[in-house]
Amino acid sequence: MNIQDFNMDFFSLKGKNAIVTGGNSGLGQAFATALAKGGANVMAVSIMDDGGETKGMIEACGVQYKHVFADITADGECKRVVEDCVNTWGSIDILVNCAGICINIEDVTQFDRKPWDKMVAVNLTAAFEMIHESCKFMIKQKSGKIINIASLFAFLGGQWSPAYAATKHGIVGLTKSMCDELAQFNIQVNAIAPGYFATKLTEKTRSNPERNATILSHIPANRWGWLADLMGTCVFLSSDASNYVNGTTVTVDGGYLMR
Repeated sequence: MNIQDFNMDFFSLKGKNAIVTGGNSGLGQAFATALAKGGANVMAVSIMDDGGETKGMIEACGVQYKHVFADITADGECKRVVEDCVNTWGSIDILVNCAGICINIEDVTQFDRKPWDKMVAVNLTAAFEMIHESCKFMIKQKSGKIINIASLFAFLGGQWSPAYAATKHGIVGLTKSMCDELAQFNIQVNAIAPGYFATKLTEKTRSNPERNATILSHIPANRWGWLADLMGTCVFLSSDASNYVNGTTVTVDGGYLMR
């Protein structure tokens, strides 16, 4: 392809079919909406209902939406989800592994095996299983986009939550290894590492003046991220414009890691 062949249609997701785990709340909802705005049909996978909020946002973009209730840590559920997408729309073109949890923020002497196992199952093993099932179809198509959601804690320590930091380090490693496996089939595997974002989950931290000031002192942009700040990166990594971007982790953090 030469320079003249490139055009803005490379950023279009029209006609693509996407799965977003954890896709009807928080960061996942932002990623799902970004894909819909780009033209993709979106299947959101979660263990909870949002009362139709995400459905309204997605369908307002003129694409199709489907919510699938699934515990993707349970045997066979990832396979069921992927096959549901293919049976419904004919393909799985984009996978965003966004489902994640962070529980039991406490001293390492109190942090035991139970929360460790749960976080590894949701944050890392389920992401592997979703890739494992999706790539079977992507290999046949000879195309696909896989985006894993990491965190700043993929690059930092994990005080009070070793499992969260370990799983996010693992997501970066999984991204690299899957790139090495799947690039030969024209499948791109990348990750997004969000920084500190203003969501319901961070409301308590933001309302603490001392903690809020400490975080902002590390962010050159001098503000928490807005969910919209993540959406462009997701569209880019899901589109043909990123066909030669593979195995990398894109930080969206307002410059946090630079300080």
